[in-house]
Amino acid sequence: MLTIRKNLTKIIMTTLMGALSILFLIPFIWMISSALKYERDVMRFPIQWIPESFNGLNNFKAVWMGNVPFLQIYFNSVKIAVIVTLITLIISTMAAYSFTKLKFKGRNIVFILLLSFMIIPDQATLIPRFMLIRWMGLYDTHFALIFMSMFSIYFTFLLRQFMMGISDEYLEAARMDGAGHLRTFFSIMVPLCRPVIATVAIIKFIWSWNDYQNPLIFLQSKELYTIPLGMTLFRDDYTTNDAIMMMASLSAIIPLLIVFVVLQKQVINGIALGGVKG
Repeated sequence: MLTIRKNLTKIIMTTLMGALSILFLIPFIWMISSALKYERDVMRFPIQWIPESFNGLNNFKAVWMGNVPFLQIYFNSVKIAVIVTLITLIISTMAAYSFTKLKFKGRNIVFILLLSFMIIPDQATLIPRFMLIRWMGLYDTHFALIFMSMFSIYFTFLLRQFMMGISDEYLEAARMDGAGHLRTFFSIMVPLCRPVIATVAIIKFIWSWNDYQNPLIFLQSKELYTIPLGMTLFRDDYTTNDAIMMMASLSAIIPLLIVFVVLQKQVINGIALGGVKG
């Protein structure tokens, strides 16, 4: 009787979660459908989920080959997001390893001071950062965005908390084999931290890709624009053409879907591993 009740509960929860998933996917499905339509059919009610007449190719050409340099904007966003994500992973994992597995005087005090900076909102440091970037001669460059985003206290904290759950016996065994800290870090710590590293990579890439404030303040040349700023150009040129706007929006989120699909296996494995440990 207890087994039947558990199975029934699982079936109900699975059905409920499936229904919620479909509900959350409806706006995305509508965006895909609208991107393939003529403008006159986008707001037609009831909604035509499968367009009677397709205009996706013309919408695609308007986005990628129109007046807005979307290809250049796309490349700018990919370049910045990839570089920022890779540098953040390197710096944050090394910092987390230092705060977790290396013993040095004042380690906890330094870490607490570092965490204290998390209470300061980005908006409060906007003017000092702007003055610093102008003084360094980096204004209106991609390097300014990379320089300001390549270190994250939050991700250092997240990685440190994960590393604290890794036994020191692994490090002691590597030390007995003659491995130094650098080799121990790359050969032992990084493979063990792949789930949390994948999670950090997904979140950081999404944050960098969707960042609107920093490019708005620190970029002036249109050829340096990123996707969030580029979408404003589409809004100015195609205010009344929802089909083209939906095609541009669909194109803008493709890299996010690719990153999630590629890295989700590591995240799921990490969740499963945590469940087994618990």
